[in-house]
Amino acid sequence: MNLLRKILFPFSILYGLITSIRNFLYNNNIFRATTFEVPIIVVGNLSVGGTGKSPQIEYLIRLLSPKYKIATLSRGYKRKSKGFILANANSTPEILGDEPFQFYKKFPEIQVAVAANRKLGIEQLLLLSEKPEVILLDDAYQHRRVKAGFYILLTTFNDIYADDYLLPSGNLRECKVGAKRANLIIVTKCPPKLSFDEKELIKKKLKLESHQQLFFSCIEYDEFVYSEEEALTVEAIKNTNKLLLAGIAKPKSFFNYLENKEDSLLTFPDHHHFSEKDIEAISNLAKDKIIITTEKDYVRLKPKLANKKLFYLPIKSNFIGPKEDFSQAIFNYLNK
Repeated sequence: MNLLRKILFPFSILYGLITSIRNFLYNNNIFRATTFEVPIIVVGNLSVGGTGKSPQIEYLIRLLSPKYKIATLSRGYKRKSKGFILANANSTPEILGDEPFQFYKKFPEIQVAVAANRKLGIEQLLLLSEKPEVILLDDAYQHRRVKAGFYILLTTFNDIYADDYLLPSGNLRECKVGAKRANLIIVTKCPPKLSFDEKELIKKKLKLESHQQLFFSCIEYDEFVYSEEEALTVEAIKNTNKLLLAGIAKPKSFFNYLENKEDSLLTFPDHHHFSEKDIEAISNLAKDKIIITTEKDYVRLKPKLANKKLFYLPIKSNFIGPKEDFSQAIFNYLNK
């Protein structure tokens, strides 16, 4: 722990006390959580940002949408709108937030909604003429006002929650004991060739409950980058001078996958709203180079950047080892 975090540690104790009291009140039904008859799956984390929630939500959409009517419900972080909104043809990243808008564009067969109040959001979804059969709650692990039927907790390989501290001295939103609410835990962003010994070490650190299952996943980058009009292979553009741009929590692996030493790298805060000044700076830096960005940033940049050389790199989450056990756990819950 560095010096600043040591200085902030007393505030972490206070923060932990507050969150622990809140969880105690919900765990003992002093604060009432609302339940719904529709199956609800939560994907979330104990730490702040960057655990790969969006790729995991997309994995669930691909798994479940052939069999069920799916809705996603997100807070819509940094959106410029309020209340409950159901995505439609007039939606923009500013209205929905970048990640929900990305879900809407990639999966037109599902319902995509945003609401800071998840209870209200679920109630609104259930009033629709075509009610969802399964609701995926994005980043709602700490949203205790709704009691979901199934909880998926994510933690990253390089930042396991068992090794972390509470805010502000660390990155945890609540005490580690909160992990006990999870039905299954996924260690994300692992090296593709994760050894048995590494898995066992992590399993030992996490101290799973008897009802919990542990899975390991990695990020798979596409072999192509895409613009509105064309696709280029990563191999073909690898040694091309380009501008790599990322407004995500942890962009290092994105840059490592694409960059060569002649590339220009540009980073912005996670969920950044690009201003006119930002767009001018991007255009000046890029000049005649192609620009490659993340899928999340692409949906925000595309309407603002008049440049046919803007491309994005898709990613997917995939499991290391057999994925059937994960699917079975989800379907067992839904078939109850």
